[in-house]
Amino acid sequence: MDATDDNNDIDIDRPSQEERDGHYKPGSIKRVKLKNFLTYDAVEFFPGPRLNVVVGPNGTGKSTILCAICLGLGGQPPLLGRADDARLFIKHEKEEAMIEIELAPHSGNSNAGKREATHTIRRVIDRDRGSENGKGAGASTFYINGHKSNLKSVKELVSERYQIHIDNLCTFLPQDKVGSFSGFDKQALLVETEKALSMTLYNTHKDLIELERALQSSGTDVASIEDELAKLMKENERLEREKELMEERASCLERIDLLKKKRAWLIFDQKREEAKAAKEKREELKKLKKEADKAVRPLAERHAHVEGEHSRMQGRYKASEAKLKKDKTSYEECLVKSDNYADEVEQVMNEYRTIDAQQRRAERDVEKERARLEQILDDGKAYPPIAEIDKTIKETHREMITIKTRINGERSKMTGMVESIEDAEREKRDASDRLGRLQDDRKLRLENFCRQFDKVGQAYKFVDDNRKMFRKKVWGPVAAEVQPNNQLTASYLENHVAQTTWKSFVVECKEDYDLLYREVREKRGISINIIIINAGKDVVPPRMYSNERMNVLKREHGFLSYLDETFTAPDVIMQALISRHNVDKVLVGGEGVHNSLERKDLIEFLSMRESNDSRKQSSCFFYTYKNSSFKYTSQVSRYSGEIGTVTDEVTSAKILKPGSDPRIKDQLAEAIQKADSIIAKLVPEVDAIKEVLAEINAQGQNTSQLYKQAKNTKAEYGTYQMKLKNARDKLEEAQENASKDNDKEKAKKIAKVKKLVENSIGMSENAADLHNQIMKGTHTLTGLKMMDDALSEVLRHLSSQLQEKQAETVELTNQYRAADNEYNQMKEILKKLHKDAEAIAPMTEWRDRLDQDGEPGSLEEVEDALDEAENKVNSITDNPHVMRQYEERKIEIARLQEQLEDAGGEKDMKKKQLDQKLTIWESKLINIVKMVSEKFSSYMKEVGCAGEVRLYTGGKDSRENNDGEIKCYNFKDWGVEILVKFREASSLQVLSAQTHSGGERSVSTIMYLMGLQNLMVSPFRCVDEINQGLDERNERLVFKRIVENSTIPAESSNNDHCGQYFLITPKLLPNLEGMENENITVLFVFSGAHNFANCLDWNVDKFVDEKMRFQTKSMGKKRKFN
Repeated sequence: MDATDDNNDIDIDRPSQEERDGHYKPGSIKRVKLKNFLTYDAVEFFPGPRLNVVVGPNGTGKSTILCAICLGLGGQPPLLGRADDARLFIKHEKEEAMIEIELAPHSGNSNAGKREATHTIRRVIDRDRGSENGKGAGASTFYINGHKSNLKSVKELVSERYQIHIDNLCTFLPQDKVGSFSGFDKQALLVETEKALSMTLYNTHKDLIELERALQSSGTDVASIEDELAKLMKENERLEREKELMEERASCLERIDLLKKKRAWLIFDQKREEAKAAKEKREELKKLKKEADKAVRPLAERHAHVEGEHSRMQGRYKASEAKLKKDKTSYEECLVKSDNYADEVEQVMNEYRTIDAQQRRAERDVEKERARLEQILDDGKAYPPIAEIDKTIKETHREMITIKTRINGERSKMTGMVESIEDAEREKRDASDRLGRLQDDRKLRLENFCRQFDKVGQAYKFVDDNRKMFRKKVWGPVAAEVQPNNQLTASYLENHVAQTTWKSFVVECKEDYDLLYREVREKRGISINIIIINAGKDVVPPRMYSNERMNVLKREHGFLSYLDETFTAPDVIMQALISRHNVDKVLVGGEGVHNSLERKDLIEFLSMRESNDSRKQSSCFFYTYKNSSFKYTSQVSRYSGEIGTVTDEVTSAKILKPGSDPRIKDQLAEAIQKADSIIAKLVPEVDAIKEVLAEINAQGQNTSQLYKQAKNTKAEYGTYQMKLKNARDKLEEAQENASKDNDKEKAKKIAKVKKLVENSIGMSENAADLHNQIMKGTHTLTGLKMMDDALSEVLRHLSSQLQEKQAETVELTNQYRAADNEYNQMKEILKKLHKDAEAIAPMTEWRDRLDQDGEPGSLEEVEDALDEAENKVNSITDNPHVMRQYEERKIEIARLQEQLEDAGGEKDMKKKQLDQKLTIWESKLINIVKMVSEKFSSYMKEVGCAGEVRLYTGGKDSRENNDGEIKCYNFKDWGVEILVKFREASSLQVLSAQTHSGGERSVSTIMYLMGLQNLMVSPFRCVDEINQGLDERNERLVFKRIVENSTIPAESSNNDHCGQYFLITPKLLPNLEGMENENITVLFVFSGAHNFANCLDWNVDKFVDEKMRFQTKSMGKKRKFN
């Protein structure tokens, strides 16, 4: 049974999507979608609700997922430690990147059993937006559920609604920040811990620091309070006057509102009267229309009757006319037939008279034909026997076929050779023409580039047309000035240098820069990139590697040269590329580089500086492997000093591809050479064949002459035979004609004449009958025509009268429709006016106020009163804050008066506030540290180490006064200390980057985060490559701890658990414990050059089945061997 059948037999109980959604804690990440982001063209993945293990080779884009989560939820690039500009996260050669994150919603109304709306946050980063030299602050656009938003709203939704704090390293620990966590001092560690557990805890800590600072300052200054009180009372007098004006203004606004309501009802009344008048007009027109319709009806009926009579009369006229025409045709046919019969009678009589003369003529013909036959028989005696003629024809014909076959064979060979020569000459001519056109490669590449980038083409046209305007030569665009050695180096160069540089123009002085920018960018509105290179300062920068190290790189690691040695360009262009993109520091290698990467510590060798400087240096190089090319970049972290690497597959050059393909030039030159050799070889062979054909043609001409003579003789003999047969036939015919019976022939002619005479008489009688019918039909047709003309005149008169009446009816109908439309429109307007009036002033509520005495009654009076009130309102400057400021001043004055009275008790009040906050905060903090310490200590024991978490109180116990009260708490100095011991002989020490190794710090960090796991409020946590630097034993134990803490079963509901967890790692050890847990989701990243071309090609079930088959075969082989 194959894998497909096995899978069909397994009944997998998978949860529904609704059940799966119920396991997500509110704020967990359900979906992440990326487009043109770092290494991804387009990807969408769906994390599980609990532990998510992201696995994939280095450089495939695992950390990119954490970068997307950070930036997508409103985080800024510095939080990642990679870059400070969001635009640097856009994929190379792309103009825009998109991040879309879907968060799990809150449960909503528990009684209704419904969840709240899901929030989907999208961030679009545009390379062309924001300041060119800035940090890309304006390059991002945010959307919440498809609606455009801003960064502030996204941060409020993320932090306040879902308690997500991307800037907290306890919940979000990217790869470049792992070293920073263990480098925290105790105070910073406490702050990060408080933020991860509860913002209330963190805010209370800040309040305690502020209260302590206030208590340590001097007491309240009574004099300053009195001065401030006097100032506020004076200000309040001014505000009271403004308050009265605002009250007057409010009264006017209220009157304006009342007048507008009344105006609405007055307009309604006015329009209602107009509608009544329109209705009366419509009814009057309706009545007139009915009367007009009644008058038209009898006239229309009479018109229809006359029209019917006229139609019937025309039908009778046409029928009579057709019958008359048919009778005339028949009459003429009878006359023609009668004449034909008379002609035939005359012809038969003539034949009767010539019968005797024909007898005498036939006898003379017999004698004549007999003499001709005898003459032909005498002529036939001169021909040879026919057998000899046929033999000669056959022999010469066979010989001609043989000669023709030889000629055809030779001609076929010659034709093929001539066609080959002509094809070769044509191919040579075409190749020469094409090669001539392809010689100017720079011109072709410049034309292609300007056609591809229209703005650059416009800028180049201006520069080319106005070169005399500039002080020095203007170079560019840069892409047209560079000539790569080959297509591969063109791909390297294009993938390394930004597209904006290829579009740039290079000038050699500031004056030319200003002129070019002003004329092209400002005056013509054409976007242009300009680079200034001071050609006078020709300083050759030092190479990144010494000659000795470069020789080692070439000899042992497969490198070939620097990138700037793989192309040619003018010195100014070369300086621009070196200053902007360091092409003199980038290495180029072959397949040996890949082998060196696999087997040797090449990156470490490249990162070492040759001077005494211990700092590491970044590097960049290109290499080929298995018909593919790659760019390898190593970057030294500014925070941890660790080397991060990125490998990108090099795409084929588009901008720098030759204007013409070099392979085409080589092919054309090869085609010309091949054509010359073909022509030189075939011409002598053609000449030799021509000589052979000349000899064969001479022989064939002789044979052909003999063949023609024999054929002519045979043809003449055939003609003789035909003449002989013809003479005999004619003799027999003449003898037959001479022996005919003349009396019998004469009797036949007499009988035929009688028959023709009878037919002629019959046709004449028929013609006489038809003539009578024609005369009668003509008389009838004349009468019908006169009656038809009379009916036509009556019908014309009735039609004229009917049209006049119908025109009057149509006019009245149009007037009625117009009046009806006008009335209906007024009804709609009236409905709207009534609706509007009811909306702003319902009549049942406002009737009494609108009709009260003293108010204007007409629309004009209302308009005048409204203008007066609005002028009054406009004369008073609106200050909506006056009332609030007045009330606030009163409250502040009362507060200051009370403060002045209770100045002595303020310090006690703040001391009481501090004690209240301290009691709750300290107790909660001590409990949290105790719980975390217990878990941390237990977790460290699992890996054979010891650990403890302590609360550092800033030395408060040693700073008490005489009354036993703490004089200074030093809340700003409070912190959390992580103490660890990795060796039996040592004691507990505070975790430090200076004391402990990278592996020890990684173990301590992850165990501390695991101790905080169940106490955190954030719905998800992210850790990137925390297992780097761990040995196999510790890595297994750490992974086991992460699995156990992250997959603890939910308590009261499916989503009542510790939250979502992301673990990023380039590798996983085999046979890890806990991987079978259903709460683990493994996300495989397949985006490298040697992975699947399509993610759908990966089939887990098929992989497991194949793995089981492989293991079964392996076990069978072992048993056989044993």
